[in-house]
Amino acid sequence: MGYKIAVVGATGNVGHEMLTIVHDRQFPVSDVIALASERSVGREVSFGDDNLKVQDLAKFDFKGVDIVLSSPGAKVSAEFSPKAAAAGAVVIDNTSHFRMDPDVPLVVPEVNPQDISWHTKKNIIANPNCSTIQMVVALKPLHDLATIKRVVVSTYQSVSGAGKSGMDELFNQSRKFFMNDDVEKETFSKQIAFNIIPQIDKFMDDDRTKEEWKMTVETQKILDPMIKVCANCVRVPVFIGHSEMVNVEFEKPISPKDAMKAWKHAPGVTVIDLDSDMGFVTPAEIAGEDDVYISRVRRDDTVEHGLNFWCVSDNLRKGAALNAVQIAEVLVKDYMKAAA
Repeated sequence: MGYKIAVVGATGNVGHEMLTIVHDRQFPVSDVIALASERSVGREVSFGDDNLKVQDLAKFDFKGVDIVLSSPGAKVSAEFSPKAAAAGAVVIDNTSHFRMDPDVPLVVPEVNPQDISWHTKKNIIANPNCSTIQMVVALKPLHDLATIKRVVVSTYQSVSGAGKSGMDELFNQSRKFFMNDDVEKETFSKQIAFNIIPQIDKFMDDDRTKEEWKMTVETQKILDPMIKVCANCVRVPVFIGHSEMVNVEFEKPISPKDAMKAWKHAPGVTVIDLDSDMGFVTPAEIAGEDDVYISRVRRDDTVEHGLNFWCVSDNLRKGAALNAVQIAEVLVKDYMKAAA
């Protein structure tokens, strides 16, 4: 028994990770189909020891497909995810297009797996923003313990969050910098090599960036609409791994010891003690890892009940591909039956 799965955007960074994770976690598949735009047709992508030939998304018939893991970009997803859903597939969509649709659940399995139950409204489940995912995984055990009132988060987000073009730009700019060549910018608004950019996505009317807005509204939809969120999102010259310094204000007393105890019993979280050999965690140390890593936990005495912590995660895995596959795992366990 197994499920027929289609991966949309299979040639991209996240699509590649989706295929790897589906294989490595031994997801019950009967068939796996790699889909991308016309220019990628005929290319091969890896699925374990096998190579899959990429098919044309625009010409593909989704009839008979059980699950679609989709990460092709918001505009493409807006067109093809509803088509796949109408053909009977459940679409787990990694783009921003459906996240705030009131009829589409926005899911992080460690936080709100119960919301998958109403995926039948549109046959689409949204994968949250990468920076939101790792934060709410960290916040959920604390919210259960002491009820969160307000979160102030500053993110330090890797260039892979902007796709392959972002990674290429950091590499090329770094090389040209050392060769004393002119540094060209295309993907980012400013030079990213040896620099940081306090802008991710476009600026909105209230002067927030869209990434900062996403972190606010997505956290409220996933975790609790009463939580106030102030997000400051920054792009840094790191290839893989998002980092966040998170300040949390609670309704009830909570100590660093209480928080660390809660995290150590929470799924998908690894806590690093300051007096351990590692001390704290950096993006370079967690690339390829599945968990959200928390370190530098300390009290904030400027508010009545406050904590600070440092949170790091692989944005291509837990921030995108892994979360989508985990949603699929809950879906098939609790809501779907495989064909014989």
